Amino acid sequence: MIRKAVNFMLQDTGERIIPDEMKATNGMLLEHIARYHFALPYAGGRVLDIACGSGYGAQLTAKSRKNEVSEVTAVDVDEETIHYARGRYYHPSLTYTAGDLLDPELPEKIGTFDTILSFETLEHLPDDKECLQRLAALLKPGGTLVLSTPFGAGRHEPCRSPFHYFQLTEQEFTSLLHDSYFSFASVQQYYQLGVSFDQQKRPGVHYPIGIAVVTAPESTV
Repeated sequence: MIRKAVNFMLQDTGERIIPDEMKATNGMLLEHIARYHFALPYAGGRVLDIACGSGYGAQLTAKSRKNEVSEVTAVDVDEETIHYARGRYYHPSLTYTAGDLLDPELPEKIGTFDTILSFETLEHLPDDKECLQRLAALLKPGGTLVLSTPFGAGRHEPCRSPFHYFQLTEQEFTSLLHDSYFSFASVQQYYQLGVSFDQQKRPGVHYPIGIAVVTAPESTV
């Protein structure tokens, strides 16, 4: 059964993905759904979808990985978005909560996770390294983080999107992931073009989005 929000429509700001308000052939919609499908094989145990938006991806993860996932927690900073997601994209193993990634008490409020999905989050916060630090703090030892971000002119350059503080260059994204502060056990990078993902770039192809799968180090205790 599909539950829909009653008498509540989520405002389309031009940044959110709201599948009910978009054509099935919409390229941006397909691109976002593809990221969740890309991440499905990594989702297991306790899963966090941070900046979950309207909730379609969190529900997709909960349904598609019901045998591998114990629970999915979907967090977004916007209360109205969470209200919409609860009504539209219900699943018994899925919990929606309003929260801010920059809240230093967030790990105490929601705990830590075996898998974190963080799509198109870095560019919405003023400090990309702090963003990654917050994500790492929510990740269990040995856990997996799947994140993506659009490429652009760089963290100190003007960004055309009114919703983004910046858009990292490919080199900045790579350097961030390999920063010695994090000491990730492994980092795998991919490049997204539409609904396709390449680990090795094809000559002459422009890839607008970078995606990474990183693994936290095992506990040394």
